Amino acid sequence: MDTVLYAVCAVAGWIALGYMVRLQRRHPSHARRAICFGLGAFAAGITVAIPPIATAIDQMSGLPNLAKVLAHAGALTISANAEIMLLHFALPPATATARARKWIWVTACAFLVMVGLFAYTLTYDDPVLLTVEYATDPVVTAYLLIFLSLGFFAYCFDIARLCWGFAKICGRPWLRRGLRITAVGAAFALLYSTNKIGYLVAYWAGYQPAGERQIAAVLVTIGALLITIGLTMPAWGPTLKITRRWEDYHSYRRLEPLWRDLVAAFPELELEPALRRRRTAVRDTDYALTRRVAEIRDGRLALRPYLEIGVTALAAQFAEQAGLTAEERQASIEAAHLACALRRRDAGLVATAPQPADQLHRPDGGYAGEVAWLTLVTEVYARSPVVARTIAATGELTAPGTPHHSAGDARR
Repeated sequence: MDTVLYAVCAVAGWIALGYMVRLQRRHPSHARRAICFGLGAFAAGITVAIPPIATAIDQMSGLPNLAKVLAHAGALTISANAEIMLLHFALPPATATARARKWIWVTACAFLVMVGLFAYTLTYDDPVLLTVEYATDPVVTAYLLIFLSLGFFAYCFDIARLCWGFAKICGRPWLRRGLRITAVGAAFALLYSTNKIGYLVAYWAGYQPAGERQIAAVLVTIGALLITIGLTMPAWGPTLKITRRWEDYHSYRRLEPLWRDLVAAFPELELEPALRRRRTAVRDTDYALTRRVAEIRDGRLALRPYLEIGVTALAAQFAEQAGLTAEERQASIEAAHLACALRRRDAGLVATAPQPADQLHRPDGGYAGEVAWLTLVTEVYARSPVVARTIAATGELTAPGTPHHSAGDARR
């Protein structure tokens, strides 16, 4: 059974690698290159782990366990690569680089120790396998514990945590789904490690439980397929036309908090009041989303006389203190400007130092990038404590009795 399951993982890995390499050639990016490198290591590692291939490699090289060491190197590589990619997604660049460098050194040192332990087993008169059946050998136990503790417990716990946390604030729907699927795959990898360590303890206690290879193969297959799907989903997901209508409607709904406050301030922006009804919006989702995006942008332009340039420094300061990524900082500044400008407009206070018009953020990616950006700004506008702190810091600029908007309410 493990031969079939590992073969399925290997085929999926090579297919995913080919797809991502093709995309990387057409549209190069650092994140996609990192995914390609990780998928290549995974596909190669899981291929050499297929039992008949592993046996052939060991026999041809004359080195027992060589294929297993190569497979473990692939597992460590994709884990480290996914971790580093997620760090750059979730943390400010300087912090992400520092943590990534630490993970690289830790992984390299751990693998060198594993290679040393593997080389030591070659001196045995009776060969051993780097599996739980030989767990009573201290060298085998040390090898497996280093691999499991770093490659699965440390990495996969952090990958699951980063993916799930970043998915909560991610503005791109397919990236958000991919992160959550990756987090679930990392959870299955944690179960794999827990299963292995449980068998290690059992063998050390004098028991000889059966079924470890089959359980491990199932957990590896589920975890590997989910992680592969999750890492590649942001690339192929948007091409599925069957889901695009739902995506548009979901984006239409998520833009509502910011759109509602802007239309309340400038009722003339709303050309089609019938689109407020969900049934109407569902019937013509493309048009409903297009109108909502246009009305938000028109509202932003209508607020230009009330956009105070001093808000930028305040919001940037609070965003820096919150440890946000570059994109989150930009969205927080944009959302804070809109929230404060709405209050100034309601109070009748024109900006004394207006923000220059050329500082309006222009996202990449055409219309899809515009929707993703405004969705992120809306999420920040509705929930971010950075926006709430900026509003509080500029509170003296608004007149008593100014209407309260929904911006910065972390309870929403």
